[in-house]
Amino acid sequence: MLTDDQGFGDLSCFGSPSIHSPNLDRMAAAGIKMTNFYAFPSCSPSRAAFLTGCYPPRVGIPDVVAPPGPAWTRDKQYGLHPDETTLAEILKAAGYATGMVGKWHLGHFAETMPTRQGFDHFFGLPYSNDMQPERGYPDLALLKNTDTLEINPDQSQLTSRYTAAALDFIREQQDTSFFLYLAHSMPHTPIYASANFQGKSKQGLYADVVQEIDASVGAILAELTTLGLEENTLVIFTSDNGPWLIYGNHAGSAGPFREGKGTTWEGGMRVPMIARWPAKIPAGSISRMPASLIDLLPTLAQATAAPLPERKIDGRNLLAHLSNPAHPASAPPETPFCYYRSGNLDAVRLGKWKLHVPHQYRYVETVGDDGEGGQYAYTMTGLELYDLAGDPGERYNVAASYPEKTAELEGLINRLQQEMDQDRRLPFYGPGQPPGARRDNTGQ
Repeated sequence: MLTDDQGFGDLSCFGSPSIHSPNLDRMAAAGIKMTNFYAFPSCSPSRAAFLTGCYPPRVGIPDVVAPPGPAWTRDKQYGLHPDETTLAEILKAAGYATGMVGKWHLGHFAETMPTRQGFDHFFGLPYSNDMQPERGYPDLALLKNTDTLEINPDQSQLTSRYTAAALDFIREQQDTSFFLYLAHSMPHTPIYASANFQGKSKQGLYADVVQEIDASVGAILAELTTLGLEENTLVIFTSDNGPWLIYGNHAGSAGPFREGKGTTWEGGMRVPMIARWPAKIPAGSISRMPASLIDLLPTLAQATAAPLPERKIDGRNLLAHLSNPAHPASAPPETPFCYYRSGNLDAVRLGKWKLHVPHQYRYVETVGDDGEGGQYAYTMTGLELYDLAGDPGERYNVAASYPEKTAELEGLINRLQQEMDQDRRLPFYGPGQPPGARRDNTGQ
């Protein structure tokens, strides 16, 4: 289960003082909570990372993809190449029924849609819920497989309809092995809650929306129990990036972390992650080990005896760690984690140390309200080193105090960027989009 723009601080089990998430709290208590888990700064790169086990630039998805629309979409009309091997494809090869419900956002062309990327069934939207006609995009289609069910659907019903479709898939596949990818459109703006949840939180519409997602999780977990599937079903909940902060009271919280969506500060990429698997994961576990969306494909491949892709992937197998997180030897070998944004390697983490190299980033200049966005301004980082163990909010640059560590990580970043530049694979380009047309550094 992947939510959209939900921040690290948007669940009560991750410290929210205002959002009540009882079902996810119970899921965390029955499984593992990962507190150093990373997505990428925006929607499409995170989805590509999850489905391929690769850093987004490696598979040609460095940035948000889009249908024709405003000027910024000119260079974003591409999608995940059909030659890439997805998590759905490897699980299908291992005998799993595969279903996808919700937001796709990895290319709207026939060749890039879910049913061409390993999913037997699809119900949802081809891209973000804000890509609507009133903002200069085509009509937003609600699809079943490749058929259009509705045009510009009532978004207040999306969470409940996604949940119903997810439950239908689970019931239909209860007698076989199945993989379900449920990608909620919420709480990405514009946000909507159904009538049963409007005002329910008494903390505003954003909290209402998250509570409806929490209820969706509760319904799915309850159905697994009813069907006798609870013990041997691995359920994962996480988000695709940090909160979209310029939307103010219609955006979430990054908790203790700096900045939000669209940046490589911790608030842009560190997200809540909960996994529950009663047969394997000890209840009440907490992991502080750095991990990421890229690690889910090799982990699930190991759990299901599915074949890994033949092409290079970047993720690590976390299965032993999830099964025994208290034992230090269960962790995979430490590797650097790369903070990519728009194809550029802005920062790297190794252990507790994180180094930013100089790059431009955005910050909130004015905050919007009630669905109206505010404004970003832009500034530059320097060469900045942070000790994330003692300073998770990235407030105190200690590069001058640790010159050897700074030089070590700067050299590592330069090497990793060069390696990625040599090994980038192309996406699938739409009509009128030759391979040379895309620019990786636009920062959209």
